[in-house]
Amino acid sequence: MKMGKQLCIIICMILAIVLFDISVFNIVTKRYIDNRGSEMKSRSIEVSEYLPFTKDSGICHIDTDVKLSGDLPVLDGAAALYPVFSAFVDATYPEDSVSFDGTDFTADSALQFHNTRGAYQAVVDGSADIIFCAQPSEEQLAYASEHDVELTLVPIGYEAFVFIVGKDNPVNDLTIEQVQGLYTGKYTNWSQVGGDDRLVDAVQRNVGSGSQTAMLSFMNGQEMKHSFFGALTGRAIGFSFRYYVEGLNGNSYVKMLALNGVYPSEENIANGTYPIASNFYAVYNNANSNPNIPILIDFILSEEGQAIVKRSGYTPLAQN
Repeated sequence: MKMGKQLCIIICMILAIVLFDISVFNIVTKRYIDNRGSEMKSRSIEVSEYLPFTKDSGICHIDTDVKLSGDLPVLDGAAALYPVFSAFVDATYPEDSVSFDGTDFTADSALQFHNTRGAYQAVVDGSADIIFCAQPSEEQLAYASEHDVELTLVPIGYEAFVFIVGKDNPVNDLTIEQVQGLYTGKYTNWSQVGGDDRLVDAVQRNVGSGSQTAMLSFMNGQEMKHSFFGALTGRAIGFSFRYYVEGLNGNSYVKMLALNGVYPSEENIANGTYPIASNFYAVYNNANSNPNIPILIDFILSEEGQAIVKRSGYTPLAQN
């Protein structure tokens, strides 16, 4: 009898542990499993799917009389803009200027990809001539200043900064004040902003990323807080740039929110009604004397270059 009770207790303990593990998986772990491919996980984009001079590439292809030769500027930039500057290379560079080994661009390639933080470091250090990014963070500006580099930022298009939630979240529209309140901790439950009775998990990005820099600007000095219990059991809200959410990293499990009653559609970005559309830039060291830099910048700002911006899914300058 005593042995039977002990066995029953052991079985109950095992079942309790199993149920606990299942609960933790469903409540916490499952929400953060990344089902993307290894290249997307490590680079935030499938680089090989947007290569220039490739027939089945996801970039747009245009024919132009502008063809660069000689000292070709090395291009780098953010994940969300990689298809755009890859298309600039496709249009204006010789095919043998780009070398991709199946995993990464080789050191002698005129096209590189190190994402926002790596690109800003590269343009300051001189390993990249022009980078394509959102505005630099305070840390990136300080790094340039420490190295006596004056960065020139040329606006080349517009993109919307968007907020995303799970498809099952009943909230579809928030005001700017409500979003800021979710991140400052003023609102800790979704029911306070028209949602259901769930804690808020206000997700942030890595320091120095383009979207985190944009978020800091959006918060306008307000301190962002993170709820431990919200992260465990709450509904998440995150942020990014529209094209990265909708185009590069399409995810059927999330949706973009309208802001102040305006959805971040291409039309609303172009007509200026979406409240937080901002420029993205071609950035270079003002002291860089490469003669092809102004030629490429002029092409990017031309009708053909702006057509690449538009066909890549962004809003060109002339439409805003």
